[in-house]
Amino acid sequence: MTTAETPAPGAPLLASRGLHVTFPGRRGAPAARAVDGVDLELAPGEIVALVGESGCGKTTLARALLGLVRPTGGEVRFGGRALDHRARGLKAYRKRVQLVLQDPSGSLNPRHTVYDAVAEGLRIHRHPGDERAAVAEALSRAGLRPPERFFLRYPHELSGGQRQRVVIAGALVLGPELIVADEPVASLDASVRGEILALLLGLRDELGLSALVVTHDLGLAWNIADRVAVMYLGRIVETGPVEDVLTRPQHPYTQALLSVLPEAGGEPVVLGGEPPDPSRIPSGCRFHARCQVLASGQADAAGVADRCRTQELAVLPADAEAPQVACHWAAARREDR
Repeated sequence: MTTAETPAPGAPLLASRGLHVTFPGRRGAPAARAVDGVDLELAPGEIVALVGESGCGKTTLARALLGLVRPTGGEVRFGGRALDHRARGLKAYRKRVQLVLQDPSGSLNPRHTVYDAVAEGLRIHRHPGDERAAVAEALSRAGLRPPERFFLRYPHELSGGQRQRVVIAGALVLGPELIVADEPVASLDASVRGEILALLLGLRDELGLSALVVTHDLGLAWNIADRVAVMYLGRIVETGPVEDVLTRPQHPYTQALLSVLPEAGGEPVVLGGEPPDPSRIPSGCRFHARCQVLASGQADAAGVADRCRTQELAVLPADAEAPQVACHWAAARREDR
């Protein structure tokens, strides 16, 4: 894979096809199917929010897309070509796809200055050209101006928002086409979150940068994403344009996630049953044991309760323009209209 490779017009920049990541169980325990069949696409210049509660597999999926975890099935494609998991291929790939972690304090070495933290990627990849100018440009793009003022500072001398901007500058310094941001504002004060989200949107507008934003917060998705993919127990269960999914959610799980937002109004949906366990995926719809629609009798009334408990749903297609949902009840409701 070389930096000359670009997707054909209209083709996705990044795509997964039938992606599986399975971790062996300990001492004879069942294997954990952390990612259990995922088709996902990101177009050039697009921001996609990958949403779900803790344990749903979204971080493992992101790590597989980054090449940090090798899939046990399916493939990742970038620029139309399958990801090369050999060391040389991954090194070339990581110049084009960068990770932004949620905790800047944990991802910055406290012994390194801001300059060294941002320059690290240039040195690893033996990037030609003026290192000082590249670091200054990256810091400036990340909103730390004048950049020279920050060169010799250490992480403990910065605010939380400034540290996150340094992490973003470190991702930008190699000129990537895509960033994967794992809970990019979760550790920040509310007053700073909007600034970081505005920065990510500005980078998309200025540089054509694509982003996969991993979050449990549907409110964040509303503010930043073009499309949303809702994940539960290793699968995408609902996906589509952000306005469609968040104003007209079809899957009961998405409805439950939205119900706890302050602006939602009404009573929050309290999910029963056990939290998702990737080593014990149930038959039928993987959400059925916790589903408020099944528990309330609405699935029985729609004639799909048995299907919910016994009939597995297909993997959602990644290339569909219209909203998609993996739910027997939602499908029955569409048929009745």
